[in-house]
Amino acid sequence: MPRAMRPGRRAALGLALAAPALAIPARAQGPLPWPVRGIRLVVPFGPGGPTDVMARALSHGLPPVLGQPVVVESRPGGGGNIGVAHVARAAPDGDTLLVTSTGFVVNPSLFRNPGYDPVRDFAPITELGASPNVLLARPDSGIESVAALVARAKAEPGVLNMANPGTGSTPHLTIELLRLKTGIEVVQVPHNSAALAIQSLLGGTTSIGVTALPPAQPQIKAGALRALALTGASRWPDLPEVPTMQELGYEGFVSETFQGLLAPAGTPAAILARLTAAAREVLAAPQIAARLRAAGFELRLAGPQALADRIVREVPLWREVIRAAGLPQE
Repeated sequence: MPRAMRPGRRAALGLALAAPALAIPARAQGPLPWPVRGIRLVVPFGPGGPTDVMARALSHGLPPVLGQPVVVESRPGGGGNIGVAHVARAAPDGDTLLVTSTGFVVNPSLFRNPGYDPVRDFAPITELGASPNVLLARPDSGIESVAALVARAKAEPGVLNMANPGTGSTPHLTIELLRLKTGIEVVQVPHNSAALAIQSLLGGTTSIGVTALPPAQPQIKAGALRALALTGASRWPDLPEVPTMQELGYEGFVSETFQGLLAPAGTPAAILARLTAAAREVLAAPQIAARLRAAGFELRLAGPQALADRIVREVPLWREVIRAAGLPQE
């Protein structure tokens, strides 16, 4: 067993290691030596959901801009907490980034210990996009409207199973808002991604569900699922026949799922600035922007301050919804 290093030697070693850093101010002003190896975009949900779709759009567009490969790494579980906490603990060198959704600002109120602090542990890069949520029904369910859904749930309290993409997601809380406004009782069935929630609907495991629009839109257009209502402030251009909840008389019933790009706190400002510019360049490219809009995304590329403001605004907003719904902390 090696002997423990004496405090004096530890201090001397610390000074020796620090000395080179103090001796290179001129070099620090040269070109930023980043990235020098591949970049990981961690998605805290399973493949196929809207956050995964957004991350893959970035992963295809960023390599030509940054000169390094970019891979998407799915780390689902814990309502998204496992993947988010993993990035919070990663080295702040720009090589490990987080692409996440609204659950990022919800989970600190829904879980006693989500494993991260959304403000302290992360450096915002930019919001990427946002989508309304959509209330869905299987065509063979006999439920053709929100009014029919409410009537069925009141006639059979606690019987209807409703799929959502995961605990803490805005679709999960959308169902809670509907419950608060109507007094219905339903059984929430959480999944690890929107894709899995939709599969449960298509497979008949559940008849009703709520997800963000992007993964559901192809199934709606194909007639495999029926859209009962959207939770946006206005109708969606590609689904003009689907009403909003506000149009149906649910005043203030507006919720959306956003996607954001973040780095571990302490990431150098120069790297954050380059990532912000690169993400804007990739997602604003006409072909990619058109594809994402057709898939159900409204692009939001306002930069780090806009995302920071949204985080600070929405953490207490969703805390109040969770409190009003009486949801227990997990």
